[in-house]
Amino acid sequence: MTAEPLVRVRGLRKVFGEGDAAAVVLRGVDLDLSRGEMATLLGPSGSGKSTLLTILGTLLRPSEGLHHMLGQDLSTASDAERTRFRNKHIGFVFQFHHLLPDLTALENVMMPAATSRGKETASMRSRAAELLDAVGLSDRRDYRPAALSGGQRQRVAVARSLMNEPPLVLADEPTGNLDRHSADQVMALLDQINRDTGTCFLISTHDEHIAKHCRRHIELLDGALV
Repeated sequence: MTAEPLVRVRGLRKVFGEGDAAAVVLRGVDLDLSRGEMATLLGPSGSGKSTLLTILGTLLRPSEGLHHMLGQDLSTASDAERTRFRNKHIGFVFQFHHLLPDLTALENVMMPAATSRGKETASMRSRAAELLDAVGLSDRRDYRPAALSGGQRQRVAVARSLMNEPPLVLADEPTGNLDRHSADQVMALLDQINRDTGTCFLISTHDEHIAKHCRRHIELLDGALV
């Protein structure tokens, strides 16, 4: 018996605008992601990679198609249901780290859990400290983002994405602003987390060098999978 995929989308379409101004960005995408996958989403700028990731992350609704994750139909879920699902089950790493400048590294990592609970707890602080240790920043937990290097800030963002132990992490050009050495360090970190925890990563990039860190390659061209 084949295991149910973690994520399943069928016939996914996204159109922005109407009439003569309509732009079709996704054209009937079918995709399954399994637990524990380390996959990269490849394609040139404008191919629809970011739109697909945004839909998979429930931040944007498709114009047509089915979107299931963990057996739940997210295509028909309410906005409130999608928000709760996203906070609990999906982590994000973006090209820009989006760390809050007035918070320490530890406080930034805690944010997803503190936001959902409405307060900080001792167990959250402990979990955040463990994650910073896992990404090699235990000695930087009290530093604010301005005192960290670009690679260190992105490692804090990786730790933050794992705070709620999501089965899926979506990363949109996570090394786009880093030099090659820092980029390789971040990708090695993601690969190690994937192997250690079974977290599924889908990483969008146009960099073939970065894609070599992933064991599955998914190519998107003009809104369709190649």
